[in-house]
Amino acid sequence: MKIAYLVNKYPKVSHSFIRREILALEASGLSVARFSIRSCCSELVDPKDKLEFEKTRVILDVGVWGLLLSLLSYGITKPALLLKGLALALKIGRNSDVGILRHIIYLAEACVLRHWLCECQATHLHAHFGTNSTTVAMLCHAIGGPEYSFTVHGPEEFDRAFNIGLTEKINRAKFVVAICSFGLSQLYRWCDYQQWHKIHLIRCGVDDDYFNQPQTSIHDISNLVCVGRLCEQKGQILLLKAIKQLRDEGWNLLLTLVGDGEMRGQLEALIHDYGLQQQVRITGWASGEDVQHYIQDARALVLPSFAEGLPVVLMEAFALRRPVITTYVAGIPELVQSDVNGWLVPAGSVDALASAIRKVLEMPSEILTQMGGAGTLRVKQQHNISEEAKKLAALFCGHNPSHIQHQHQLESVSIR
Repeated sequence: MKIAYLVNKYPKVSHSFIRREILALEASGLSVARFSIRSCCSELVDPKDKLEFEKTRVILDVGVWGLLLSLLSYGITKPALLLKGLALALKIGRNSDVGILRHIIYLAEACVLRHWLCECQATHLHAHFGTNSTTVAMLCHAIGGPEYSFTVHGPEEFDRAFNIGLTEKINRAKFVVAICSFGLSQLYRWCDYQQWHKIHLIRCGVDDDYFNQPQTSIHDISNLVCVGRLCEQKGQILLLKAIKQLRDEGWNLLLTLVGDGEMRGQLEALIHDYGLQQQVRITGWASGEDVQHYIQDARALVLPSFAEGLPVVLMEAFALRRPVITTYVAGIPELVQSDVNGWLVPAGSVDALASAIRKVLEMPSEILTQMGGAGTLRVKQQHNISEEAKKLAALFCGHNPSHIQHQHQLESVSIR
């Protein structure tokens, strides 16, 4: 069976979990073709991502004339199907926040993709994120392409559910994947209950590359690490305020911000204004191997997000036996248990964040190591990518076992 994957940007630096999912599907016996709408080649730093890029076809690489030619060719050879796709593009575009013209471009992208899917004989198309990649997948299906499914991560899909036509996408999909129980509930909100049977909980995960790392003890160091895109919703500005508060109290500590993004300039300016040059460093994007080392060199990972689905970096920290400090947001409490494998703090509270960091700095390394081990056990139980990929493969093959249908109910009971 040939499956095709479509992502807006693949393999993006922050989307290593998609790469792990694809590789696990291939290990289970499925063949997977990779497609990306846009290129992100210049951003890649991880050799594994660079290898994946070589396997990926980029739709917009055909250029403007390639899009127009594909649209015209489809209009000549299959005018009825193109009109059907155009009607759907106009319907979704009319209510969107990006406009009708953008959706006509999506239709042209769908025409290119439809041709490529025929070439590789793909029988099912799966998109990650319910935004423009799923729009292209839905339009591709409307003009005669294969059935599609998609994985919703949040929070953007839920914040913009009406504007991106989320209900229409659910109604037309073969099945939809939520990555956490919170996400499952939000998808239920945006469709009729008669569509609920096609929505499944399949978690993101980590692989043996993390689980098999040599166990490293937490030493008596005051290092903290935050991994993620530098943006408002990740809360790094509040984290800098908490670090300043602790520095002013006399704590000697080092925070490493691993990542890059639109807020880097503002964060660098704030580090200068607060006089935190000795306490905070920004690395930029890092390879998966470097991220592992940064996490292992820290007492804990800190992620003070305002909005999330369920961040994969929390799973990665747990797999490396490090506790985490994070917020009561979306699916995070499904993984993180306060005072067991980490600390949950109210999103937006600098004082609560500083208090949790203070606990990490004060706590004996042996206790932190035990908490990290509790996190490892939880990730192995819930976020082993090989096991999650088997559930996804079953859905691709048309199976709908009852343990997949009711898995989210059983897991929600187990974590109470």
